[in-house]
Amino acid sequence: MPSYKAPVADTLFILNEIVGLERLTNNPGFAAASSDIVQAILEEGGKFASEVLNPLNAVGDQHGCKRNDDGTVTTPPGFQEAFDQFVAGGWTTLHAPEEFGGQALPMVLAIAAEEYFTAANHGFNMYHGLTGAAVNAILAKGDDALKQKYVPNMVSGKWCGTMNLTEPHCGTDLGLIKTRAEPQADGSYTITGTKIFISAGEHSMAENIIHLVLAKTPGAPAGSKGISLFLVPKVMVNEDGSLGERNAVSCGSIEHKMGIHGNATCVMNYDGATGWMVGEENKGLAAMFIMMNQARLGVGLQGLAQGELAYQQAVHYAMDRRQGRALTGPAEPDKPADTLFVHPDVRRMLMECKALTEGLRALVLWGALQVDLVKHAPTEEERQTADDIISLLTPVIKGYGTDKGFDVAVLAQQVFGGHGYIWEWGVEQAVRDARITMIYEGTNGVQAMDLVGRKLPANGGRAVQAFFKMVAEEVAAGKAVPETAAVAEALEKANQQLQAATMWLMQNAMQNPNNAGAAAYAYMHIMGIVATGMMWLRMAMAAQAQLNAGTGNADYLKAKLVTARYFAERIMPEAGALRRKIEGGAEVLMELPPEAFLTAA
Repeated sequence: MPSYKAPVADTLFILNEIVGLERLTNNPGFAAASSDIVQAILEEGGKFASEVLNPLNAVGDQHGCKRNDDGTVTTPPGFQEAFDQFVAGGWTTLHAPEEFGGQALPMVLAIAAEEYFTAANHGFNMYHGLTGAAVNAILAKGDDALKQKYVPNMVSGKWCGTMNLTEPHCGTDLGLIKTRAEPQADGSYTITGTKIFISAGEHSMAENIIHLVLAKTPGAPAGSKGISLFLVPKVMVNEDGSLGERNAVSCGSIEHKMGIHGNATCVMNYDGATGWMVGEENKGLAAMFIMMNQARLGVGLQGLAQGELAYQQAVHYAMDRRQGRALTGPAEPDKPADTLFVHPDVRRMLMECKALTEGLRALVLWGALQVDLVKHAPTEEERQTADDIISLLTPVIKGYGTDKGFDVAVLAQQVFGGHGYIWEWGVEQAVRDARITMIYEGTNGVQAMDLVGRKLPANGGRAVQAFFKMVAEEVAAGKAVPETAAVAEALEKANQQLQAATMWLMQNAMQNPNNAGAAAYAYMHIMGIVATGMMWLRMAMAAQAQLNAGTGNADYLKAKLVTARYFAERIMPEAGALRRKIEGGAEVLMELPPEAFLTAA
């Protein structure tokens, strides 16, 4: 049976050397993250992930969820017991504020543990996965009464949270939503409408589910300017905090989907349900974006996690499977065949997996650090820069991270050959489960358009200029170290391609907006290559410094240097091809009439 082991050593290396968590413990917001606490959390989280959650991954896939006649949902066998352990272990409280029962640890540490839980069992982890983001939205925009009434139990894990945006007729274009919110005399609203694709919309593992729902009030402006956000509990909460009657919200059906069968993806019917407005009327989308941005970072993490799970399986298979002989002659003449590791093409696939997963891990964790620094950096300038960088890179982490996470899962499956297509080996589940990450929380094409259309031009391009400056400083430092100079030079060339693509967009997007649309996806990938490449340069420099000092695990550090070279030689050059795609413009994409696409006309 497939298994999973949390990459604790790699996470610690990144947290210490790339994120610099040890150096930040004197700063507000980081004080609780001492080195012993960090290591204990990662080790215990990894143990829980491998021993409790991962054995249930295939169970969830096989059994799925069942909607019962009364509208309740039965989750896969073992999930309830695991959820109880998850809550009892305090895993829901890591990043939450102390005043609401949280541990006030940095987000970057919570994200690190989240990778393990997601890799071990993606479907399971989604039951509480959006609760933290819902809490952040309530804390940012909700009034004190909502905060006190709902947040403590959401933090403790007694209650879960969901995100309700999509409707049968609209997904990306939320201005088209039809769900209505009618004001009531007591200050509440009556919510009526249908939402689809609601992850963990109904289950009984938690005592209550707090739905955050987008809806329109009477007379609201048309389009996205008329959207408000509402908190709608599954079960009404009495003034003393006890649970009352069931609210008029129910699961109409469960989606039958390609993957993540262990999670209940629900059609939710709001039949005059009682809810309360979060934030100001007609400004719900801004409030929801607080939740969505955190969720998008989380989905980027899911891409990495699925890739890591599949990669681990492929490595073990390649070590054990014997097929053929090395091209240079038998590696083990006393055996009937050599292992798959002697074959360069298998090595190619596994090196690609290793370079992408370790690079993306660093990028995701460094991105999470920026979220922490927005709140806790010592100066206003540092806080502003962190906000600019994470705003710019959120669509990249989500889009590039999930594209490459899926690619890793597919490559890992390929290592298995025909066995990779067979259920019992487990890797095909990772491929199916990873696929959704490229779609939900805004498809990757939407992420690319968000990057090019909103994030690039924001504040006169201040964020991308800060990013270019950051990369240039890393390149200069890397060139000064002989062992990392080649990696730095490769990053410099990739960054030059990104800068040239940026200039082309500035010159051509205004005269024809389709040029921006046609370029967006390739541009997102160039930025993903450069951002991940910067992480690899930092890791290479840190590894070399430790080797020079005679500290750390020499074999691990040497492997880091080799993998950095692979990323520099095999992945960074892709930036040039992507730039040429961008400069092709939109003409050839937009020329054909729709009927010309009908091959059977």
